[in-house]
Amino acid sequence: MTGKPVDSDPRFHGRRRGRKLRPGRERLLETVLPTLSVSLPPGDGPVDPREWFDGDPKDVWLEIGFGAGEHLAWQAAAHTDIGMLGAEPYLNGVARLLSEISESNLSNIRLLPDDVRPMLARLAEASLARVFILFPDPWPKLRHHQRRIVNTAMLDELARVMEDGAELRLATDDQSYLVWMLRHLEADDRFEWMATRSADWTTRPEDWPDTRYEGKNRSGGPGSTFLRYRRIARKGE
Repeated sequence: MTGKPVDSDPRFHGRRRGRKLRPGRERLLETVLPTLSVSLPPGDGPVDPREWFDGDPKDVWLEIGFGAGEHLAWQAAAHTDIGMLGAEPYLNGVARLLSEISESNLSNIRLLPDDVRPMLARLAEASLARVFILFPDPWPKLRHHQRRIVNTAMLDELARVMEDGAELRLATDDQSYLVWMLRHLEADDRFEWMATRSADWTTRPEDWPDTRYEGKNRSGGPGSTFLRYRRIARKGE
């Protein structure tokens, strides 16, 4: 695919900070975050995300926009052999996750407290085994749809950095955004929907923990939809 996709906006839109943090969480941002933050080396060469973790993780999984980090922390605790990489520009959410990391002594999490797109552009091809995009901001107004993180440009980048057979998990409780997600993914022949029956998208998988955000059902709609797509094996791309 060439040219700038019409359904994406390269600028960052969203909050960096919310209400004033408690002193303890502010200290975590100052002391713990620097030890877990990833940084890109100079130049424009590809980066293997395994290099950001101690030891040799079996695989690296990425969560884009982890919110308060409940899901990311659960996955890290359940899969200690996986390097969990999380990107979230909202520092209040980052601080909450840092608190959980410290309390639960999680050692397999690395963080990007910023927009994920510059980092994705540097990741080596086929370097991620799973990606999560869970309950992203739906930007419901028509004039803001180009701000949605699920778009043609993002799928291009994910198709490049995900290994063959890697899983892309998405979720939303906004019906308009659900239609948007399905329209983009079903039009992309590099991904295949793993669902075989309606329960596959209406029922939460066992390894997909609930979060406080979901319980609020902010959209007021029928509830959450869970999508699982697989990166199809490359054939001369």
